[in-house]
Amino acid sequence: MSESKGSAELLIEGVGKRFGDVVALDRVSLRVAKGELLTILGPSGSGKTTLLKVVAGFETPDGGSVKVGGAEITSLPPAKRDIGMVFQNYALFPHLTVKANVAFPLEMRNVGRAEIEKRVSEALAMVELAGYEARLPRQLSGGQQQRVALARAIVFNPRLLLLDEPFGALDRKLRETMQLEVRRLQRRLGLTTIFITHDQEEALVLSDRIAVMNKGAIQQVATTTEIYEHPANDFVADFVGESNIFHGTVSAPGTVALDGGGSVKVTSDKPVGTKVGVLMRPERFGATGANLFAGEVIESVYLGTSFKLRLALEGSRELLVRQPARGTLPAAGSRATVGIEPDAIHVF
Repeated sequence: MSESKGSAELLIEGVGKRFGDVVALDRVSLRVAKGELLTILGPSGSGKTTLLKVVAGFETPDGGSVKVGGAEITSLPPAKRDIGMVFQNYALFPHLTVKANVAFPLEMRNVGRAEIEKRVSEALAMVELAGYEARLPRQLSGGQQQRVALARAIVFNPRLLLLDEPFGALDRKLRETMQLEVRRLQRRLGLTTIFITHDQEEALVLSDRIAVMNKGAIQQVATTTEIYEHPANDFVADFVGESNIFHGTVSAPGTVALDGGGSVKVTSDKPVGTKVGVLMRPERFGATGANLFAGEVIESVYLGTSFKLRLALEGSRELLVRQPARGTLPAAGSRATVGIEPDAIHVF
């Protein structure tokens, strides 16, 4: 299979959806560029799967529009949208062989038999399942079944590929392998792709950009680096990666007075008097720094390459710290001092 010629930009504008009193989607707008892999990341109930269903045509929005390649598809039935989908539960036909499962979308489009043979063979080769054509789904492992589902989703050169938590049922090692395979395949085909997950690490591995959702609204859309290093608000900072979040007021240029006492030196141009959030990632701490924190170790965990420490600070605050695993793991009840530089602190 060559690069997907039909791959297209997706434009979602002001999409809303209610289920009774529950606002599932709150006027959501989102643009996914042609050939981009965008992950929608959020907790259960955030609206991410509802948004995917609206794009796929399985849910009708109460308002707003969905366009693919500039063409309005909001009212089109799913079968007319030319969108490939992969689900967590694979959704394979149990009575059909691997070959018949992958051929199904082509048969529904009345593609000629010779072309079907060619495309199915190419799709199975791309997901490394050549030679499995005659097997039934029950004769395959979970990872192999997901590869069949992926082959079926790309075999008709869709304009858009949607993946709804496709690796949730797989063990960690296999999940990581499949993540890299999907990324490789998506780049090779140039397919515009939306990937749904609640797994922040998965989102960081796969994505060109991430859209973080909560309570039916998009909190931030940005590159993986921007989402992690410069989250827009408390929710994004807390949901993506481990975090230490404090609040305070800019008391002087480059200084934030923390609520509850104390202050930190930061690199921020926010004006004096501004109420701000302060984010310090656990791995940004070292033995020294312009900002020093001393406290009692209340939890210490050995993680192979690092130590994970939880420190009790003055004022009922706690600090989560990750340090390279050198020397002896600090014991609970011992004292520790860590530091962080101003440019390692994000102010929002």
